[in-house]
Amino acid sequence: MPTPVIPLMQFLVGGPDFRAASGKRHPLSAILALACAASLCGYRSYGAMAEWGRNYGATLVAALGFTRATTPCAATLHTVFKNLDGACFEAKLGAWAAQALAALPGAAEQLEAVACDGKTLRGSRKLGASGSHLLAAVSQRLGLTLTQCAVADKTNELSAMPDILAGLLPTGRVITTDALHTQREFAQAVLDAGGDYLMLVKDNQPQLREDIATLFQEPQVVAETLTTARTCDPGHGRIEERCLTASWALLGYTDWPGLQQVFQLERTITIKKTGQQRHEVVYGVTSLSPQRADATRLLRCSRGHWRVEAGHWIRDVTFDEDRSQVRCGHIPQVMAALRNTAIALHAHGWRDQHCRGRGMTPAKNPWPHMALSERRERILRWNLAVAKVRG
Repeated sequence: MPTPVIPLMQFLVGGPDFRAASGKRHPLSAILALACAASLCGYRSYGAMAEWGRNYGATLVAALGFTRATTPCAATLHTVFKNLDGACFEAKLGAWAAQALAALPGAAEQLEAVACDGKTLRGSRKLGASGSHLLAAVSQRLGLTLTQCAVADKTNELSAMPDILAGLLPTGRVITTDALHTQREFAQAVLDAGGDYLMLVKDNQPQLREDIATLFQEPQVVAETLTTARTCDPGHGRIEERCLTASWALLGYTDWPGLQQVFQLERTITIKKTGQQRHEVVYGVTSLSPQRADATRLLRCSRGHWRVEAGHWIRDVTFDEDRSQVRCGHIPQVMAALRNTAIALHAHGWRDQHCRGRGMTPAKNPWPHMALSERRERILRWNLAVAKVRG
């Protein structure tokens, strides 16, 4: 019997509250629950969230945990988001995502992979916001953001990766990254933490790239070490063919930490309308042995890295994140965390035709994940229906 997913609202209770006791009008957990619920309904700014909270009456107010008849105004949300401990808030959301991931296990033969990548909040960066580049780790299987931290810019991602690993608990997981993070120190850190890695290799590791390219130039020499897998994905006006060939021939030849296999990934994209083709070849390394991951599994794991990019695309298209110019305190990070949570809840719950075509993955019913009781779930579901009818 599957383990039930603990409601998100339970994870929002407790934790440090920067406000003085004499000035508190609303529970912090209720304010955060309001922000999550408003994000689920597509509200993009803290001003819009405040307006959404005041539009739907006392039942919604009580369901979210407020003790007063009205929800907070935009100025209150600004103050809370600005001074909220961003790392603590991310930790709460990460704890909820981690237990949801554990409660919804995948198939026995499926690798539990986590994609790591960064995203710049362009609108906030233009106005000088600190920490406007966010580095996140996302479950490939469920699309849940397991941890996220703010860094000064993209070049600082390398120094932030130890913090990501600390919050990720990578034991038994496969960490996938782009070529920026293909570094010896990071590979060793993943292995020391009990995880595995799958990394792309480009010009920032010239010797390793040359060794892999040379190996695949004469595949007949190492034919007994090779496994191959192919996929073909027609859709979106194009045909994308992928062919991954893996080999363990460099095992013992290179001193790259934990290396078990190297691979060559060929991508051919054909535009259906014009017939135009684009072909590219990339190389990679992994600490997964051939017994644990053949070419088919490696191709699936490599392809699964798109999960983190898909989340970035939804944040830009559905939530218009790059045009958001919030810049004070922790507001940029908090708003990004709320968007990540909304994406995750939509992806694994409520399905609605209104979500289709907006870049948001439709979902069945997110309210059981947020609600503290069945009664609150019914109230929230009713208010969501009213919100959609009105707007």
